[in-house]
Amino acid sequence: MKSLVSICIPTYNGAKFIAEAMDSAIAQTYPNLEIIVSDDASTDDTLKVIEAYRSKTNVPIHIYHHKPQGIGANWNHCILNAKGEYIKFLFQDDVLLPKAVEKMVEVLELNKKVGLVSCKREFIMSTKMNSQEMTQWISLYGDLQKHITHYKSNDAITMELNKSLFRSPTFLKSPLNKIGEPTTFMFRKSIVEKIGYFREDLMQILDYEFCYRVLKRYHIVILNETLCKFRLHEHQATQLNKGQDQNDYRIYRQIIHKHYFWYLSRKEQVLILREKYKLVAVLHRLWLKVNPR
Repeated sequence: MKSLVSICIPTYNGAKFIAEAMDSAIAQTYPNLEIIVSDDASTDDTLKVIEAYRSKTNVPIHIYHHKPQGIGANWNHCILNAKGEYIKFLFQDDVLLPKAVEKMVEVLELNKKVGLVSCKREFIMSTKMNSQEMTQWISLYGDLQKHITHYKSNDAITMELNKSLFRSPTFLKSPLNKIGEPTTFMFRKSIVEKIGYFREDLMQILDYEFCYRVLKRYHIVILNETLCKFRLHEHQATQLNKGQDQNDYRIYRQIIHKHYFWYLSRKEQVLILREKYKLVAVLHRLWLKVNPR
């Protein structure tokens, strides 16, 4: 019997696109699945649409009601109710390609050092977005791994990342997310016992903050295959124009200082110390005068 995979779909007023997501979940070639829906008190027809799928598939569909407490809490509610060995997120407006689960399970089954596997994604473009917005977003975030150059690649696996990524000169440069959105990845449920769940105090960066905690203990594989479709709509464009939540970035900087300092390059360590301690900044400038490059 193949390992059970839980396809986790956190929802809130997703009736417009949820049917496409559900269709893609039940169309997976992998045979042993359950679908976990955690709904944040939707007021539209989201749950009605999902309920209708129970008569269309033999895949078990479990619906759990969740009191809204932020997106991270809803994601974690999915995990808490999942029975699968592997967790595969699927957001309500995204789509999985048929072999997504099969391909990701294969990686996790073959290499016990790998805690999480991700993939490339296509984009579903909203007709309400203008071409300039689309071009700008894709230029910045279309290929999240394009600036990572110190890992070898092959036809099947783009990268098998380890914690040396934290020493990379591009680690703290945009795009900060080097792994992918939750729809792009799958992970072993058992890892949350060691690294914890998604942080519920974050709004925008909780996905890659979680992935980097994974990377401190496990390897992460990025498949060189497009296995999902990520819907690009007005929300992403708004975030692009406004800039992501500044409170998240303030917290993220604190996380880097506290939990990743010794993993970073010496250059980044010095910058952090200069930022935190004015005396260090003064001594560093004096050192540069005595030891010019």
